[in-house]
Amino acid sequence: MADNNPLKRYIFASDFDQTLTFNDSGYVLAELVGIGTEEFERKSKGMAKINLVQQGAELLHDPEFRAKVRKEHLREVGKRIRLKSDIKLLYQLLDAGIDGNHFDFYVLSAAPVEIVRSALEDMVPPDHIYGTEFRYKDTGEIDTIVRATAGYGKVAVLDNLLVEKVAGPDHVVYTGDGSSDIHVMLHINSRDGLTIAVSESRNVSQIAKRTVLSTSALAVLAPILEEVLGWERYRIRSFFEASGMLIQEWERVRTDWLTVRPAAESTATEGVTA
Repeated sequence: MADNNPLKRYIFASDFDQTLTFNDSGYVLAELVGIGTEEFERKSKGMAKINLVQQGAELLHDPEFRAKVRKEHLREVGKRIRLKSDIKLLYQLLDAGIDGNHFDFYVLSAAPVEIVRSALEDMVPPDHIYGTEFRYKDTGEIDTIVRATAGYGKVAVLDNLLVEKVAGPDHVVYTGDGSSDIHVMLHINSRDGLTIAVSESRNVSQIAKRTVLSTSALAVLAPILEEVLGWERYRIRSFFEASGMLIQEWERVRTDWLTVRPAAESTATEGVTA
C-alpha cells in the first residue's frame, strides 16, 4: 500500500524499447507487416533527419507504413518482443515499498501503447503504461495519431503524474537508452531527480547521472538504493539476496569520450579559407 506522506513517495518511470527490452519494437513490427529492417531504418532516419516529428516516433507518421499496420499487428508484436528479465519482480518490489518509501512504476514509450501493454501484460498495470495512441478506422487501419509519447511528450506525461501523485520534482527516477529520452532526462536533472541510462550510447550516457548495463531490469535498483536511499553496497547485496537474487558481478567504470587529433592538423585546418 502506498504511503500518503509525499516525502516517502517517488515516481519511477521507464522507457520501453531497448530499456525493458533487447530490441526495438519497430523492427519487429516492420518484419511482421512485410517491411524489411533495412527499409525500416532508411525511413526512420530520413524522417528524423528532416525533423518532421519528435524523435522516437518517426515511422508512425509514414503513410505507407501506417497503411499496412492494424491493431492486431501491434498486439502480436507485444507478444513477440524479447523482454529483459525480472520486470515483474522490479514492479512488485517498488510497489511494495523499500525502507518505507513507495515507488509508483510507470512506462513512458514512443512505441504504440498496444504493443507495450501486450508485452507487459500481467507485469505492469495497463493504466501505468503510456505510449503513442491512435484513432482507428472501422477496418482496423490506423486513421490518425492522437498522442505521441516521445521527446517533450514524455515530459508532459511525467509532469501530469507529479501533480496527480503529489510528488516533488526531485522524487523522480527515470531510465532510458536513447535519443527520445534526452528531453525528459534533462528536465529531471534540472529538478534534482535521478536519471539512469541503460545504454552506453553517448546520447544519454553523458546526460544520465548513472549508467547501468545488465540483462536484468532489476539492476536499476542498485543506483536507486545508492542515490535515493543512501544505502551502502553490502546492504544492497543483502536486499537482492532477500529477494531471491544474487549480484554476481558489479563493476563501476567511468567512461570518458574524447576526440584527439594532432595540434598541427588543427592549426592547418584553421588557416584554410574558402
